[in-house]
Amino acid sequence: MFLDAFYTRTDGNIRISAEQASRFAKDVAGDFNPIHDADSRRFCVPGDLLFALVLANYGVSERMQFHFKGMVGDGVALQFSTDAQGVLDVMDDAGKVYLRVQRSGEVNRDPVAVEAFIRRYVAFSGKNFPHFMKPLMEQEGVMFNPDRPLVIYDSMGFELQGLQAENLDMELARATMDVQGKRAESVLDFRISAGERDLGRGSKKLLVSGLRPYDEDRLQRFIAEFTERMKAYRAGEWF
Repeated sequence: MFLDAFYTRTDGNIRISAEQASRFAKDVAGDFNPIHDADSRRFCVPGDLLFALVLANYGVSERMQFHFKGMVGDGVALQFSTDAQGVLDVMDDAGKVYLRVQRSGEVNRDPVAVEAFIRRYVAFSGKNFPHFMKPLMEQEGVMFNPDRPLVIYDSMGFELQGLQAENLDMELARATMDVQGKRAESVLDFRISAGERDLGRGSKKLLVSGLRPYDEDRLQRFIAEFTERMKAYRAGEWF
């Protein structure tokens, strides 16, 4: 499985190093959010990597809800626990839950279809920061702190009417932001399709902290710096 390079399994636990997590974020998801840099003081494992590991191990159910309850640090020993009600927890050996998954309906375990779904979703999800966020922040007249951006995964879910590997696509359908003082909740709804066939719908919620008044010039500089980081990494000139 293509995910094997991004975790280590030892003594029945899964461990994700900061370096593995950072490579997944950049190489698979195209996600250059600074909190996924291996040397970041606020480093955390991408939620999309946890999402991917759940699907790789348990398949894609017709209906799934993912609730992110904590930030996973470097090398935390993770376990997967399931119950009869279709609830799956990703937790550490002390019982702290980092991700809770609710699932129902038929399950597709075809490795080709599952990998295609993972790759398409995380590629879509990786565009959230800052690209999908910019028009929302401009509309609401707020922005994150460009010196210490903090955009965190809260939850995501989807419903499918089928799944196939060929021509699978996901695209943004609607985006909203609810500002609450210095924080905001941003909801990104998306369509799932394969060619002309409509396969389902999904939604992702992000939490944005440290809001300040919108500054177009400063945000454009941030995006330019962000883009340069991305280009440097892909050119093998990461700094």
